[in-house]
Amino acid sequence: MSDNYQTAAAIITAVEIETLAVRKLYTNWEKATFPGDRQAYYLTAFHRDSREYSLVTAQQDVMGMTSAALLCAKIIAQFRPRYLIMCGIAAGIGEGVDQVYGDILVPDLVWDYSTGKFVGADEAEIRFGDLGFLPRPKSVAVDESVLSVIRGIQGRSDNEFHVHIGPMACGSTVVANHDFVSKRVLPLFRSTIGLDMESYSVVYAARNFPAPSPTPIIIKGICDYADEEKSDQYQKFAAYNSSQFTKYILENHLPLE
Repeated sequence: MSDNYQTAAAIITAVEIETLAVRKLYTNWEKATFPGDRQAYYLTAFHRDSREYSLVTAQQDVMGMTSAALLCAKIIAQFRPRYLIMCGIAAGIGEGVDQVYGDILVPDLVWDYSTGKFVGADEAEIRFGDLGFLPRPKSVAVDESVLSVIRGIQGRSDNEFHVHIGPMACGSTVVANHDFVSKRVLPLFRSTIGLDMESYSVVYAARNFPAPSPTPIIIKGICDYADEEKSDQYQKFAAYNSSQFTKYILENHLPLE
């Protein structure tokens, strides 16, 4: 593999339902551990054009951006993957976008909506009763070459995947309130298509790790809409679609040489 990469891809997951979907992609996973590191990594290989390519996956110990950043740093250092992929589940929040459960979200930009300053309500851009907030969102972009691959898949007449490309919001809490989304998230990036709790850290870690740094890709399946009807009903379905799409692009479309 060129450019000193040692592994074709690393797949990061945040919760068990995502991990189970990824582990079902292949049957011959081997567990790997390293002295002084409690993290368990699982390795396998996939074939494409008569070539074998290595793949590693690992799950965060807890949800959220801090755990995601730490796991990304460790997996990049240990395995030097060409692609760092986070797949799993997320909320779909695209206004005016025809989103359904199980659709795939691939962000072109990920932004952290939780950064800013709490102030008095009179000073605020966003108000929560007597409490106000001045948002200062931070964002990181996803590599355009990857997005071009995804857009090429979207444009094929035989494409059965419903894939949405656009900004992804990322924050430190689970959201199940439509007013929060409409007043706290969408006013900052109106074209935002989804919301999760880890993606910002994954892209940030990949972008800022010393060379050879991996290309980050976020692939999430819609399991709810971050509103009062939020439930676990579609999580397994969304995780399955996300992992299957990840396998599809690895085995057919992403440049590996």
